[in-house]
Amino acid sequence: MDPRLREDDKWIDIDYQVAIMNEKTHTTMIMNESIQTTLCPNCEIGAMTVFHETNSVPTNSCILLDTKEEAIEYPKGNISLGHCDCCGFISNTSFDEKLTEYSGRYEETQGFSETFNQFHKQLAERLIEKHELRDKKIIEIGCGKGEFLVLLCELGQNTGIGFDPGFSEERVDPSTKNKITFIKDFYSEKYTDHHGDFLCCKMTLEHIHQTADFIKTVRRSIADRINTTIFFQIPNAERIIESCAFEDIYYEHCSYFTKASLTKLFTHCQFDVLDVTTEYDDQYLTIEAKPTLEKSGSNLCSSFNYDEDLANLQSLVSNFPKALENKISYWRDILSTHKAEAKKLVLWGSGSKAVSFLTTLEVDDELELVVDINPYKHGYFMAGTGHQIVAPEALIDYKPATVIVMNAIYEQEVRKSLADMGLYPEILSL
Repeated sequence: MDPRLREDDKWIDIDYQVAIMNEKTHTTMIMNESIQTTLCPNCEIGAMTVFHETNSVPTNSCILLDTKEEAIEYPKGNISLGHCDCCGFISNTSFDEKLTEYSGRYEETQGFSETFNQFHKQLAERLIEKHELRDKKIIEIGCGKGEFLVLLCELGQNTGIGFDPGFSEERVDPSTKNKITFIKDFYSEKYTDHHGDFLCCKMTLEHIHQTADFIKTVRRSIADRINTTIFFQIPNAERIIESCAFEDIYYEHCSYFTKASLTKLFTHCQFDVLDVTTEYDDQYLTIEAKPTLEKSGSNLCSSFNYDEDLANLQSLVSNFPKALENKISYWRDILSTHKAEAKKLVLWGSGSKAVSFLTTLEVDDELELVVDINPYKHGYFMAGTGHQIVAPEALIDYKPATVIVMNAIYEQEVRKSLADMGLYPEILSL
């Protein structure tokens, strides 16, 4: 496959900017002192200014760990969140991809939640209708356990190819083998010969540090097939920074986007942006785009003001350190009060949010258990703190006084589960 793109019946090399800007840092001389700043990996123009640092955090949050000792001793890394002065992109400038692990031990699915499954199905149905995805070929990058790709293929009578090193064959109905191929590997240059009518990537781009390099790889794989539709979903960084959601900042998530930085990324990498919106109570940010043969793409979406988005994020970033201090103090007071009063406290949800919550607050014996509805997690331990993950039924005998729900969108679902077990504890939600 030719890595160039065609424009006006001529072939042009879209790697020229990568060659010119191969260095990921640049140096500025000020008063005879050399100050090194990190070049933004998203727009490849701006400089990253660090505004938040956290040291010694687990480098994986969703790995299944067999013992408390293994969980406590799990490898650590540092987080240094930098903000781009040009496109608004936020990135962990201390990120080292060699410290992360995506394998059969990685258990990230949300597919055991009725709330999430309803959202997933509605999203699949909407995309199928909007983009006429019937009898088409779907490619999903970072397909996880394959749930969304299966939905797109079953509801639209489509065929598909999914890429994910953590995919497990036993988690998918064998009948899908006739229509879907799963490749247990990272999507990379070697797979750009796989083409589809619709290419989606959900909750994966935030795990990729060199975002422009990756999206350029996607663009090269499409070449001149400009009718291909692109759909990406990632966490909404504006919500994270505005609400000071420290539980959503963890090592695997090295890249954070707002509408402005996500739009800039795709137009920079030769896509026309059709729509940018938020989903799932503003927790997720989504983008729909089409490739262009022009040297740079256009923002055809009028749902937000680019300059206002950048200015708003700059203000939120400036206020973040103080807001974080206040929020951490609030939760530490809750934990210490429960401990002092010998009130049993548990977390509901053992994913990345819980790992960040526990490690940021340095939780030890303030609570004993973490609950999860995913049966594949039961009996394992939380990276960093070593808290054990148990099934909801364990609470029947335990009788907690308070349950902290790691994501407020699941609060009603959790309340129902507790009530079904005859439990009515105080509920606190992040």
